[in-house]
Amino acid sequence: MPRSDLREKVYSSLRRDLISGAISSTERLGEERLAELYGVSRTPVREALARLQADGLVTRDEAGLHAYRPRLTDLPDLYELRATLEARGITRSTSQSFDRESLSTLSATWVALRTDPPDTTDDLVALDENFHVTLLAASGNSALTDALCTVNAKVRPVRILGGLDASAVVSAIDEHIDIVEHLLAGTLDTALELLLAHIDSSRDRVVERAQQAAALAGAVRI
Repeated sequence: MPRSDLREKVYSSLRRDLISGAISSTERLGEERLAELYGVSRTPVREALARLQADGLVTRDEAGLHAYRPRLTDLPDLYELRATLEARGITRSTSQSFDRESLSTLSATWVALRTDPPDTTDDLVALDENFHVTLLAASGNSALTDALCTVNAKVRPVRILGGLDASAVVSAIDEHIDIVEHLLAGTLDTALELLLAHIDSSRDRVVERAQQAAALAGAVRI
């Protein structure tokens, strides 16, 4: 494989594993171990890590390189960015321009969750991220969608802390269904209102959780 292709492959694979959570935010990103993991030499790994630092998905501290771990003060800004990206997905679209098939599938998935809710916080966060990424992708702008995936990866270490509250899960499921059903009905202004209220509520819960668990598992930096 040409060196440029190999470099891009390693970068894409490492970025994917950081965004998906396959590589933990508390795991040190050692060149040797990553080279072994991806079956390459250390050079393309080193280059990929440098690019990911520039992307903001990798940071360096006294212990070495790690996946980005948010500071408490980062969280409101990240949620503001998330709200801006997701709102733009709606405001740039019309009810006809959305991928209705994708939205219909999304609606059916969340309606089914009313009778079979997620068992763990990890499951709920994964479902929620998929919902919002799919919703934004349905507007047709892949650049916005990629940016949202990066924001999700940065916030995830805090979102997965703590246990599930059954009543909160029920509310979250209903909120997701309401948003997508209004998009399908063509009432985009209401969908936008509900979406932004949902993101604000998520931000408040995550910031509160971060404040309560700042020292847990290295997920948040003070």
